[in-house]
Amino acid sequence: MNIVLPTKEGNVERYAMVSSLSPVVTATAQPFNRIAYAAAHVVVDPLKETNPWDETAPIDWERTLAFREYLWGLGFKVAEAMDTAQRGMGLGWTDAAELIRRSAAHARTFPGADLACGVGTDQLEITDTTTLDDVLAAYREQFDVVESAGSRGILMASRALCTVARSEDDYLQVYGKLLSEAKDKVVLHWLGEMFDPLLKGYWGSADIPTAMNTVLRIIEANQDKVEGIKVSLLDAKWEIDLRNRLPKGVSMYTGDDFNYGELIAGDEHRYSHALLGIFDPIAPVAANALTALAQGDLQKYHALMTPTVALSREVFKAPTRHYKAGVIFLAWLNGHQDHISMLGGLQSARCVMHYVNIFRLADQCGVLIRPELALQRMRRFLTVAAGLGG
Repeated sequence: MNIVLPTKEGNVERYAMVSSLSPVVTATAQPFNRIAYAAAHVVVDPLKETNPWDETAPIDWERTLAFREYLWGLGFKVAEAMDTAQRGMGLGWTDAAELIRRSAAHARTFPGADLACGVGTDQLEITDTTTLDDVLAAYREQFDVVESAGSRGILMASRALCTVARSEDDYLQVYGKLLSEAKDKVVLHWLGEMFDPLLKGYWGSADIPTAMNTVLRIIEANQDKVEGIKVSLLDAKWEIDLRNRLPKGVSMYTGDDFNYGELIAGDEHRYSHALLGIFDPIAPVAANALTALAQGDLQKYHALMTPTVALSREVFKAPTRHYKAGVIFLAWLNGHQDHISMLGGLQSARCVMHYVNIFRLADQCGVLIRPELALQRMRRFLTVAAGLGG
């Protein structure tokens, strides 16, 4: 199976697909020895008339929920209405709330399904008069939706809090109140500025060690309400440092889409569980790798997981916030949806060569679960997007 692909030098070459040489192994749900949340994307209905830059495009609920079934069937938990679902980049709170309600209800119909849902403040319009009480009210509104739906909360980083807070004490105050009021344990969420520039200086400081001390104070003061913390700083050393300092019973969830393989495997001291956007497109390979890890086969785990890291680094390359385009492109290549349209029209946030690189790397690490379909669709994409046939 061959395809003509453009090269970075401006030429074209005939590329022979690797995944067509051997049968694709589809994972089936097996017990993991790590908690693995896949942050899942949403599928839009591209045939409804709308202005994608001005308002949220209609969601294809059937395809969106079917994709969650796919992830549950592979053994993953779902992290719902998170950054991967384009929270704050196309998915507004009204639609996010509906997504949470529908997904939580659907989970109850699927044996073994589990999910936790993003709780943020994205419905709050930030002005010069926005206060900490406004931030608290916005968080509480979203907590009420999540808990009323019968789910647990992932306490997302807040642009509003980052704007309004004047010191680490404001973070201690807001998080202390929210955690004391939460019905269940929650997962905290440290999203670095590479994912969202408006979160620069979160926890009250742009200095990571100082910010880390603040978040540790929050965790230690509310340990009975904190299940764990997701860290997405794309630098393994910070995650390992914080992981080694967490109180007993509080879990680290890697959100590091550059270094997740080694962080999940762990070291002689501790390991990380996972809450990752990259699990969305690499789900079958990751499920097989996590099964191998649970069975004590570290060599097989690394053999499967390590090749996916090159793909993830391409998907999440700067500007990292546009990684969702690659996630949805791979969902299309693999037949989970029939188009690459995104909320906000953000499929245009990446160039043709980025999508070409994703196709190559996905093929090479076994992520293309239907190689013939992926080949057909890639040819169609290149014909329309770049005027290439073959």
